[in-house]
Amino acid sequence: MVPRSGITVHGSSLLDQLFRQRRQPADTPSPRPRPIVRGPWRLAPALMLGLVLVACAGPGAEHAAPTVPGPQGFVQSASHAQASRAAPARPRIVTPQRRLQCVPYARQLSRLDIRGDAWTWWDQAKGRYQRGQRPAVGSVLVLRRKGRSRGHLAVVTRVVSDREIVASHANWLNRGQIHIDTPIRDVSPKNDWSAVRVWYTPGKVLGKSVYPAYGFIYPSTRTAAQ
Repeated sequence: MVPRSGITVHGSSLLDQLFRQRRQPADTPSPRPRPIVRGPWRLAPALMLGLVLVACAGPGAEHAAPTVPGPQGFVQSASHAQASRAAPARPRIVTPQRRLQCVPYARQLSRLDIRGDAWTWWDQAKGRYQRGQRPAVGSVLVLRRKGRSRGHLAVVTRVVSDREIVASHANWLNRGQIHIDTPIRDVSPKNDWSAVRVWYTPGKVLGKSVYPAYGFIYPSTRTAAQ
């Protein structure tokens, strides 16, 4: 049984933190020059500067390590649990050497042996993989067809709460790019992930469009999804 409650980051959701980062002023006034301190205390400013740099290294580390931890199946591993407790990385877009579609990228990242259009994965998974309405690290969120879209697939890399996940997926904006650490929010009335909104990384805002979804496909067949 997948726990319905997820992980809350410092008492607030990841999206709330992203919105606060967006509203924060880019420029701050320069500090006033401090008087010269003689004696052993002259090392204090350097020590404090070192502590500040260490504190700021965490949130910006995603630029130095753009890779996403590979899913380990339906059961969350110790490494995934540790990553969930760490400071969340910011959403970003990576341009691969060649254009990618969401289907082959999701298949490689999740190791689900399913092919065909994204929206067909839900029915194809029946009897082969567990399916359910609760997110889990390593599971694949399947979006339904909408308009000309053939559906979409996103691999869950972090569960923030029962209403919010972070996922990696490809070709979301039809440019063949990889979208990493993308927040996705459940906006369904029954909290069953049948309707979602997706973070729009270029604009640093939660997208207004609501996308219908089937639910999640879990790579492991050893644990019941519901």
